[in-house]
Amino acid sequence: MNYKRLFIDNTYLFITIVTNKRKKILIKNIDLLRKSFKECKKKYNFDIFSIVIIPDHIHMIIKPENINEYPQIIGLIKIYFTKNSNIKYEINNTREANVWQRRFWEHTIKDEKDLYKHLDYIHFNPIKHGYVNKPKEWQYSSFNKFVKLGYYEMDWCNFEDKHQILNMNSE
Repeated sequence: MNYKRLFIDNTYLFITIVTNKRKKILIKNIDLLRKSFKECKKKYNFDIFSIVIIPDHIHMIIKPENINEYPQIIGLIKIYFTKNSNIKYEINNTREANVWQRRFWEHTIKDEKDLYKHLDYIHFNPIKHGYVNKPKEWQYSSFNKFVKLGYYEMDWCNFEDKHQILNMNSE
């Protein structure tokens, strides 16, 4: 596969990082994951615009000061988490641990519309995977930050009404 990453200065990147075999280890190790981000920020300068952490994957929009460093940013987060966890893992012949999927997915945000589309995707994700009915109920996301900033109403994407309507007996 000939995949090429884009390195365009002063852009936001939508990143997806997935655990190996979709193991549900991230929420169980949320403090270590947060520390992994903090340690990475000591070495690399980047802003986390938005984020959601699901038990087996992370979606985030970041803006690195140096665009060429974003692969190293993701790598360091994964390495720190792996080396400091109590998760049993094996090292393969390419010296990789089997805690994370080998690669990560990246999308360079093209414009404001693209940014908002990915922002909505991030905050809808816990609903998509069936963890909550409302984005405000998922504590491992930046949704409440965006409510405070006025981007969303607190009940944005509230599917509780939808479920009540679907379960109504019309006879």
